[in-house]
Amino acid sequence: MFVALRDLRAARGRFALITLVVVLVALLVSFLSGLTSGLAHQNTSALRKMSGDTVVFADTGTSPSFDSSALTADQVRAWRQAAHADPVGISHAQAARGGGPPAQVALFGTETATFGEHSAIEPGSIVLSAPAARDLSAATGDRITLGNATFAVTAISGDDWYAHTPVVWMTLPDWQSLEPRGDAATILVTSDVHDAAAVNAAAHTVTTSAANSLQAIGSYKAENGSLTLMTILLFAISALVIGAFFTVWTIQRTPDIAILKALGATTNSLMADALGQALVVLLIGVGTGLAITSLAGSALGPSVPFVLSAATTLVPGAALIGLGVLGAAVALRFVATADPLTALNRTR
Repeated sequence: MFVALRDLRAARGRFALITLVVVLVALLVSFLSGLTSGLAHQNTSALRKMSGDTVVFADTGTSPSFDSSALTADQVRAWRQAAHADPVGISHAQAARGGGPPAQVALFGTETATFGEHSAIEPGSIVLSAPAARDLSAATGDRITLGNATFAVTAISGDDWYAHTPVVWMTLPDWQSLEPRGDAATILVTSDVHDAAAVNAAAHTVTTSAANSLQAIGSYKAENGSLTLMTILLFAISALVIGAFFTVWTIQRTPDIAILKALGATTNSLMADALGQALVVLLIGVGTGLAITSLAGSALGPSVPFVLSAATTLVPGAALIGLGVLGAAVALRFVATADPLTALNRTR
């Protein structure tokens, strides 16, 4: 690091510029990671609490979809004869408290503790998620109007979302009374199915794993795919930019490297010195970018779907540093091939 640190001081302008680029890339990647996680949370957080490992959809001839799945009582009965299956009703509705403005909510109707503590509530009562209570300015004991019925709020619990809509939990019979299509359920949640293919054929249904069922939310599939691709492209760009900078910088320093070799410096020590120089720039740039993201993420309100966690800051930061070092390693071939005779003016 003897030469690396002196290079950093001697060429402060150049290294300040590439450090600024690294800061901006780290800022973009960490913000995009936080936004991706935030949007995913507002799409799927309620469904991630399912206790089963298999989700049953009505067979509509296309890919499974929560929007198009509508199970009949016969289909529910067929599955319950073959395995333990919990019906779940999912729909959207307008909710209002008193004479207040309406708010769009997602209704989840359950019979058992399929989603943990949100189930096992009395008929005529509902459990509001925290964002639903905030949108409705509601508290425990208030009366909420859903459709033509009024329900009592018995609890407010959880930051639960479905398709960017805050969730309201209710009993399955209450959900069925509000469902205009008269469906028995939207999906079934089950576990340890021995012959799912036979049951699907008999009941005209399709099954998927609980993890893959998230792809049945149209908005989640589109958003997650696009934002993940953008994040990958930013990672690739960061590696290219840092690699290009250090390649050009190493080419410009080839005569100096040759002089150091002529004076006795080994190729391995010079390569380690060059990588150390890149690591210093990356640590300063990525650290600054993540610090800005952390400060900004803490200041963002609940209106912005942003998740600030180790997975959205430290993980992408470590990936950026690793890719940056990998890009800088491309320039090492110029260090390895620098000829000491160049310093003696014999190979020009």
